[in-house]
Amino acid sequence: MISEKMCSGFQIHRYQVQAVWEVAYVTTDETAYQRYLDGESDAADLLVEKYADLLICYINAYIKDIHEAEDLMIEAFSRIFAKERPISGNGSFKAYLYKTARNLAIRHRKKCGHAILWMDHLEFELPDNILTETRVLLDERNRQLYAALDKLKPEYREAVYLFFFEGMSYRNVAAVMSKSEQQIKNLVYRGKQRLKSILDQEGFEYADE
Repeated sequence: MISEKMCSGFQIHRYQVQAVWEVAYVTTDETAYQRYLDGESDAADLLVEKYADLLICYINAYIKDIHEAEDLMIEAFSRIFAKERPISGNGSFKAYLYKTARNLAIRHRKKCGHAILWMDHLEFELPDNILTETRVLLDERNRQLYAALDKLKPEYREAVYLFFFEGMSYRNVAAVMSKSEQQIKNLVYRGKQRLKSILDQEGFEYADE
């Protein structure tokens, strides 16, 4: 289904899926999931199409085995669809999905001896129409950014990734990582500060908000 190289293109795939999402007139994941609970199997297909590749890359960052990651992605969706648990609140389905996938990945990781969330499998490629000079500069910036992320403590790294890269709220990151919202705020803040420090030490210009 997906190779490790394809994981690097997940940002572009996200835009392609968004177009399909809009054509299907689905406004939220929760709406699609409710439609599935109401008997519309096509709604489940939309959710799988939207998140399958992204979830494989997220799981693969834990276990570094793309084929096992595919199997765990399928298992994560299967568990959610089998439980038919009502979900409400913006972003709740995504948090529930990622938490399920995370638990499966951690279980597999413990069984196989892996211990780190690797950021190099979460990079993305730039569209071909970007000027070559710009691509080189942005590729280098991304390389430095992910190298710096890999130097963070695992908890900082995952909190920063889910909050900034996946766009989850503090509440939903807390649900994924099984922590309180305040703990996640602290992890994101400290992770961001540590990341800034690492980038500063390497002479990388950091645009703070």
